[in-house]
Amino acid sequence: MAIKQQKTWLFVLTIGLGTLLNPLNSSMISVALTRMQHEFALTFADASWLISVFYIASAAGQPVMGKLSDMFGPKKLFLAGLLLVACSAFLAPFSPNFPFLLGCRALMAIGSSTLFPSGMSMVRTHITDGQAKALATLSIFASTSAAFGPSIGGFLIESWDWPSIFVVNFPFILAAFIMAIFILPNSSQSKIELGRIDFIGIALFIFTIIGLILFLLSLENKIHWWALGIFLLGALSFYQYEKRQKEPFIDLLSLKRNPTVSLIYLQFISINLVYYCYFFGFPTFLQQVHHYSERNTGLIMLALAGAGVIIAPLAGRMIDQHGAKRPLIVGATILFIGTALLLTLQENSSLLWLVIIMAVLGMSNGFNNISMQTALYEHVRPEDTGSASGLFQTSRYLGSILSSSLLGIAFNRHLDTQHLHNVALICLIFCLLVVILAIRLPSRQHRIHH
Repeated sequence: MAIKQQKTWLFVLTIGLGTLLNPLNSSMISVALTRMQHEFALTFADASWLISVFYIASAAGQPVMGKLSDMFGPKKLFLAGLLLVACSAFLAPFSPNFPFLLGCRALMAIGSSTLFPSGMSMVRTHITDGQAKALATLSIFASTSAAFGPSIGGFLIESWDWPSIFVVNFPFILAAFIMAIFILPNSSQSKIELGRIDFIGIALFIFTIIGLILFLLSLENKIHWWALGIFLLGALSFYQYEKRQKEPFIDLLSLKRNPTVSLIYLQFISINLVYYCYFFGFPTFLQQVHHYSERNTGLIMLALAGAGVIIAPLAGRMIDQHGAKRPLIVGATILFIGTALLLTLQENSSLLWLVIIMAVLGMSNGFNNISMQTALYEHVRPEDTGSASGLFQTSRYLGSILSSSLLGIAFNRHLDTQHLHNVALICLIFCLLVVILAIRLPSRQHRIHH
């Protein structure tokens, strides 16, 4: 049943209010880390788990929730996701200890990960006219909430302390829940087949990622070789198990068959590793080294976020004219230049110079995000778009997780400009990889000819 034209905007608004919760909560935490470190007496490496656990739970939760949405009906899953986010947002401010707060973050990630696949399912099913416009609008909800999360978080934390970044969810949840009950259509559900969900594969994936994070965080002090063993054992078990599954969590065999797409995922992981080092690193640097308040930190972070939002339409036009490769090379080059410029930052450098560097890095993100997504769709078959999109999101989460681990190593004991330079030097290596992969990517014309 298609939605009537005049009700389409209400339908999209309802889903948009839900889908913005995941990017909003993943980004607001960047300004809250310093306050939470003091509240729970944490090292930065400990606090970095607040980032990692959210992305691990999102990576594991989103594909599961997509299949549950098909089985139970997307409207039911959408409402259930909102309730899970509400539950976590209510409990988090009363956290008696850090593990409890981590559990709340994981629950929030699972709940908010439910909203995107169920919302997308309803858009594809019920909007026939202007579906592309509806999807573009939802993308704006997500990208805007992620971009301005640190600024929103900064104002909230300075006024009402860190619990406010959880409480702020309630107006969105309440509005989305009430509107969803009356506006979203009930869909027929499929046969319930929990066997379609690769629970063992997901458990092995989580086991592997946690082993990797524990090993990486130990590099700063006493190396945990047992954690490396967990990672290697988990990775080998995951590969052996997944290649035998009919509906695997990650289709590793298809990745082997399409090396171009595999390299696109590797490139996107690297881009996100670099970008999120700055996205989560700059707020901590501004607060702990330059002693800016949370509100001012949030305002300064607008340089990083705002530049990306402003440049994205230009990147879109370039993609329409030339395909993904050219803007991707531009974005990769700007990311490399921005990271190199960061090495010129000194203790006595002006705030204006830092803002200029942040704006350059933000511009790279405006090019890279939309170019990477287009590059992926240029190199996968139309029938594989859904699974490819899922892996694309997983690549984003993996880059974010690795960035939090890198920051945990670099910022753990002491934070100053030199430690920020250390992060930039490591990021330069990944920037070089991104540039090389952008140059070697087959162009759209080459792909069509082939």
